[in-house]
Amino acid sequence: MDVGLKRELEEKVRAGERLTREDGIALYESDDLAWLGGLAHEVRTRKNGDVVHFNVNRHLNMTNVCTASCAYCSFQRKPGEKDAYTMRIEEAVKLAKAMEGENLTELHIVNGLHPNLPWRYYPRSLRELKAALPDVSLKAFTATEIHHFETISGLSASEILDELIDAGLESLTGGGAEIFDWEVRQHIVDHRTHWEDWSRIHRLAHEKGLKTPCTMLYGHIEEPRHRVDHVLRLRELQDETNGFQVFIPLRYQHDFVDMQDGKVRNRLQARTQMATGAEALKTFAVSRLLFDNVPHVKVFWVMHGVQTAQLALQHGADDMDGSVVEYKITHDADNYGTPNKLTRDDLLDLIRDAGFRPVERNTRYEIIREYDGPDPARRESPQPMRV
Repeated sequence: MDVGLKRELEEKVRAGERLTREDGIALYESDDLAWLGGLAHEVRTRKNGDVVHFNVNRHLNMTNVCTASCAYCSFQRKPGEKDAYTMRIEEAVKLAKAMEGENLTELHIVNGLHPNLPWRYYPRSLRELKAALPDVSLKAFTATEIHHFETISGLSASEILDELIDAGLESLTGGGAEIFDWEVRQHIVDHRTHWEDWSRIHRLAHEKGLKTPCTMLYGHIEEPRHRVDHVLRLRELQDETNGFQVFIPLRYQHDFVDMQDGKVRNRLQARTQMATGAEALKTFAVSRLLFDNVPHVKVFWVMHGVQTAQLALQHGADDMDGSVVEYKITHDADNYGTPNKLTRDDLLDLIRDAGFRPVERNTRYEIIREYDGPDPARRESPQPMRV
């Protein structure tokens, strides 16, 4: 990158001036990851100090049966396939109760788009889960699922959200976003929820007082300009609603695990390579710099591996996803031995080892407990990058 442009971008960032589409593309073209990471670290430090947030959560997928066959997805199964499953609500409650230990604060629920389950299954499942786990926040359903509920129920998204909120819904999940640009989206997505409906549903959720996450699936067939466009669409919606709490870049995964039946469901992997660690860190840094009106950027360690996740904390991220026991979509998907469970103590050690102070939060980003940071008396103890 030209030295003059570098200086111009630094001045804009330090003055709090909003970056443009052209600025975002230029940042992706930079090969100076240390400079880029340092600039993003300045922004995350201004917003969140030396803190890394986390919460203790569990993921629950009540069915993997799905009418869609998205090109990147290894999770979906068609009715009648050998490992297709759909839980009875009683089964889901029993499984959730078994996850209750370690002071669980959040249950994260995402499902396939089941062709036959009635609409009433979904609010009833939330109601019974909330009754069984009254102190656990329910973060459930993607905008794609809400759009699907409109089809099977005949209700509007507004009516659906009202009923789900009454049943205990505290937040939507951020999924279904992938990459919004149609140039890419038409090749990777096999459902009908695109930017117009995704944004409509999150806008409604925000109007009803819900705070939601937003996501981006990167590292497949998209180009940096598509990532920039994706973030800027979300940034514009955030200007309107102020309803996004956190942005989560999700690294696209090859299908290393879910092919025991001989079927490779990920149709992209024959012509793609997964994002490298350096590309992941660049994506976190540029996202933090562009998305100036969202308070938090989360790294999902299941998709990035624990070491890249730690480095992401020095490249703009200030939130690390909590303990995961039941998460079938990307379990061990990187094929490098990434665990499928971290305890609270594991997370505390990882955060301190990266040089930060752990803070446990709930779904609303209210602080539950603050922990000591790295021991400054130990010479070998890492410290946060100074800015």
